[in-house]
Amino acid sequence: MGKKRTVKKSGGSDVAGTSRALNRIPKRKLPSGTLNILATFNNTLLTLCDAKGNAVMSASSGALGFKGARKSTPFAAAKVGEIIGEKAGQMGMKDAEVVVRGVGAGRESALRAFSGQGISITKITDKTPVPFNGPRPPKARRV
Repeated sequence: MGKKRTVKKSGGSDVAGTSRALNRIPKRKLPSGTLNILATFNNTLLTLCDAKGNAVMSASSGALGFKGARKSTPFAAAKVGEIIGEKAGQMGMKDAEVVVRGVGAGRESALRAFSGQGISITKITDKTPVPFNGPRPPKARRV
């Protein structure tokens, strides 16, 4: 036969890890800081840092419960931006500088969701790494 499966009703219809992600909020107050957005083809990572550059909190779409190809969607990045923005608001953050890296789909949506939580953005910097020379080209084709 097998093990009996029981269906449990969850409290809300949110994404799996959102309520758990809001539980851990640092106690310190942070008036301003830097938000680092790393948008790759497979995931979107947001890191909130203080004025000195020390990481205070981070979140990613994979940590929220998105799996596979859904991690790289703009919807997942917006959820991550909302979580980080809500945590930053509870810490007392008023304004933030934003550094964006990568060419993924979640670049803009994560930034919009973060600013939608009532935090003013003072500066946006794009520091996407661009190779000067790139990898070695393939050998010439012999026909």
